[in-house]
Amino acid sequence: MMTLAPYAPWTDRRGNLSGLRLAVFIALLLPALQIFYSLAFGPVLPEPYEMELHASGDWTVRFLLVTLAVTPLRRIFSWNRIVGVRRMLGVTVLAYALLHLGLYAAQESWNLGKVVSEIVLRFYLTIGFVALFGLAVLGATSFDSAIRKLGRNWQRLHTLIYPIGGLMLFHFFLQSKSDVTQATLMAGLFVLLIIYRLAVKAGFSLANPLVLAVCALLAAAGTAGIEFAWYALATGIPADRVFQANFALSVAIRPAIWVGIIGLGVGVAAMVQWIGGLLGPKLGLKRA
Repeated sequence: MMTLAPYAPWTDRRGNLSGLRLAVFIALLLPALQIFYSLAFGPVLPEPYEMELHASGDWTVRFLLVTLAVTPLRRIFSWNRIVGVRRMLGVTVLAYALLHLGLYAAQESWNLGKVVSEIVLRFYLTIGFVALFGLAVLGATSFDSAIRKLGRNWQRLHTLIYPIGGLMLFHFFLQSKSDVTQATLMAGLFVLLIIYRLAVKAGFSLANPLVLAVCALLAAAGTAGIEFAWYALATGIPADRVFQANFALSVAIRPAIWVGIIGLGVGVAAMVQWIGGLLGPKLGLKRA
């Protein structure tokens, strides 16, 4: 196999080209390329940075969820190779958060004094900056040398990604104003990943499809609860009508339902793999 630079993101620790890492690296770059392309060649708008500012924030949250999903996916599908891209994903979350801040500064015509004052005075910006600072700390300690120096404390430090993720989602809700559909969906998936973590701590196996189904239902209920609480406490929109919309599937599929579908889909995939593991040897099939 071709040997390349040992620290390139598309190589493994021995410097060999990794198809999985290369594919993930390219996928992580695509949203940023789209953002820069839109800024350079997109239509002229009154607020040229507004749309891409929101896009960079959305991708920051999405990549956070993908990063947190690595360990559950490894446990569910026994896919150990996926752990090799976790650091790349984590650094990408920080990179898109910095891009988000950079686009905000550009929107303010690079008036850094105003940027700082706005961060201090506006609560939702303060929350976002605290989350960014937390990501920067985790990013600075993501290297092998930091892992060796911190020892067991490294694991404790990096569990802060969960409260940091909570702050990011709170920032998402605050800047979304009345329409929090996307924020609720992201929060629901975040809850699903936390439930997976708690299930493992409680001694349950994520390879069990029944455990995954229960996790999915709990996450769906939690998502509906988050949406109800937000509309009840932070808006003048009747929260009970929003909650009832979860049962009107002919009108629209609410975030809680999507979270349940995704969670149950993972359970079905795990069951298919389990059945394949049982029948494979009998049918003479070899596991890839």
